[in-house]
Amino acid sequence: MAGNYNLILMKLYRKLAGLLMLPLLFAACKKDEHSIGRVLDKSEIRYSVDQDLKADDGGNTVILKNMTPGTISMWDYGTGTSTRMTDTVKFAFAGDYVIKFSAVSGGSVVQMDSIVVKVTKDNFNYVNDPLWTALTGGVGHEKEWVLDTDGKFFGGPLYYYGVNNGWLKSGGEWDGGATGCYGGDCWTWAVGTADVYPNHMSRGDYGSMTFSLKNTASFKAVKPMEGGVTQNGTYALNVNSKMLTINNASILRGYKNEKNGLKGISNWTNYTILSLDENSMQLGVIRDADVDGEGKAMLVYNFVTKSFIDSYVPPETGPDQGFDPTFKAGELLKMLTGNSSGRIWKLDAAGNPIDWIAKGKGWTKSHADSRDWGWNDSWDAVANNSWILFNNIGGQQYTRNQNGAITTGTFTVNEQTNEVTLKGNTLVQNPDNWMSPASPTFKVVKAFPGAVETKGIWFGTSYDAAKDEWFAFHYVL
Repeated sequence: MAGNYNLILMKLYRKLAGLLMLPLLFAACKKDEHSIGRVLDKSEIRYSVDQDLKADDGGNTVILKNMTPGTISMWDYGTGTSTRMTDTVKFAFAGDYVIKFSAVSGGSVVQMDSIVVKVTKDNFNYVNDPLWTALTGGVGHEKEWVLDTDGKFFGGPLYYYGVNNGWLKSGGEWDGGATGCYGGDCWTWAVGTADVYPNHMSRGDYGSMTFSLKNTASFKAVKPMEGGVTQNGTYALNVNSKMLTINNASILRGYKNEKNGLKGISNWTNYTILSLDENSMQLGVIRDADVDGEGKAMLVYNFVTKSFIDSYVPPETGPDQGFDPTFKAGELLKMLTGNSSGRIWKLDAAGNPIDWIAKGKGWTKSHADSRDWGWNDSWDAVANNSWILFNNIGGQQYTRNQNGAITTGTFTVNEQTNEVTLKGNTLVQNPDNWMSPASPTFKVVKAFPGAVETKGIWFGTSYDAAKDEWFAFHYVL
């Protein structure tokens, strides 16, 4: 526990040094003597360590109390530390636990004699939450975690978040909306893999870390990127606040010359849990000092289990289902118009209305993936009150309802290129929005003959040849 003690002592000494400087600032104006008080003798410090046998007849619940006014508490109870005047600790496993207490008094630290508490029974109710199981595999098990350096799950090992981002209630990555935001500073930047931003996380073997629930909550980290050190410690998981505390060790984090947050972070003990499930975990640590003028931020380290990596099968790299469809003669026209009488098409606002389909593969799964810089509230408003009807009664005609403004005209279908051209009009617009389609001609980029009623059609409105990328709108019946 010496590592945590030293960290706490350094912080306290800095605060005390600041207090000691105050009298010097006013010495020229006042002649009064200032004092931070005398150092109390050990005999004057009153504190207690009591086991609540009503809560647990095995003594698992321990109440810590500092009853000495004017002092600052420093508790070390083996599985964690605390600076509270009164605190409650719950031990899940039977065993002997050493409770260390020190009091900061008169600018000095007075260390008291250690107290050993004997816990006679296991109480696994304190570690049976699904989060404990996701982290460790459950009581009697342990789980090994590694950084997602190759982006097999998250897209990279490191993200930058705002300091008010937190637990993602619905799981997965932050969607840019209210989920996972608990204040005014919410944002995210996914750095990517080392191939993209090597100055943030260099490529290499970062080792592994293991969270165990075998006999106690123990932690082990093997760190080739930090001088080949092996760290052994303990940890505590607060399922209510979604905080993880690691004592006498730290998560896998890289080496000192990287810009990935080793600078500017004073606390490598407490971590915000952004997400945690059977195979993936995101842990955030606050960069509380200004680095290169970038200000405060939360650095989020993305982990996956070793078993996930070992069993990983790369996804198929071929194009999406339905990309660059082939139609029989007249089939595309029939898909658009139905049985000639007409079909009304609307933007898939509630699902996945837009996508950037590069080399045949799209990346969005829902409107949240590009919100608010792409799809936004103004598009929702348009989509809810706009549509386009294609029919083939007496010729190929369309009717477009743009927020109540009705326009009509004719259209053509080029069966060689799968292109549709509206005479004198475009698809549904969102005036002054950068994503509004500008051309009257659009291409059927993805379609599903035989399943159009459930899967809709992707209309590509612009093409970037350098990226082999279509910008496409998803229309559904």
